[in-house]
Order: sequence, then structure tokens, then C-alpha cells
Amino acid sequence: QVQLVESGGGSVQTGGSLRLSCVASTYTYTGGCMAWFRQAPGKEREGVASISHDGATTYPDSVKGRFTISRDNVKKTLYLQMNSLKPEDTAMYYCAARYALFCTFATTGFSYWGQGTQVSVSS
Repeated sequence: QVQLVESGGGSVQTGGSLRLSCVASTYTYTGGCMAWFRQAPGKEREGVASISHDGATTYPDSVKGRFTISRDNVKKTLYLQMNSLKPEDTAMYYCAARYALFCTFATTGFSYWGQGTQVSVSS
């Protein structure tokens, strides 16, 4: 069973930065795709970054240039560096993993999810 544990959320002002972490101690990075999603109150969960088994990354236009996904295979940890944060980035952020060669931002494509970490950005 894959367990994902996120941390690093918090409250910042507009323009601030946060780095989220997701420890995936039982997940084999070479076997699939990992991603970060977020869900704001009253909105659908949306993907904000993904990284494939070979290290390829993908971002939606809403965060491109501001968010960076990375992983440390030794520490078995996934990261999301978030810079130039905006109030519209406020949401619960989730780490997700799947065993598949291709990445996707479809929530139904992921079998494993963390509990989430809250990010709040004030103006």
C-alpha cells in the first residue's frame, strides 16, 4: 500500500513562497507518475504539476513559471516549490501517485492520495 504524507502548507502574503513536501516511503519512483493537485472551496480538484518516471514535468498555464515540481529519490520525497503566490492559489494541496508510464491531470487516473496540506495566500 502506497502512503503519501504532505507537509509544508501555511499562510503567506501575495508574492510569497512556500515549499510543499510529500513523503512517499513505499512508492517506486521509477514506476510511474506523481503529481500535485489542489482544491479550493466549491471548486473541482485540479492538477498543478506532474513529474513522470523519466523526470518530465508538466504544468498548467495558471502556475507555469511560478511552481516547480521536483523529487529526491533517495529521500523518497516529492516537492512543490511555489513562488509569486497569489490569493487564487489558496487551496488544499494534495500529493498523488500512479503506476503508469504517462502522466495525467485527471484525478481518476491516480490511485494513491495524501491527506492534503492547506495553503492560504492573503492580499
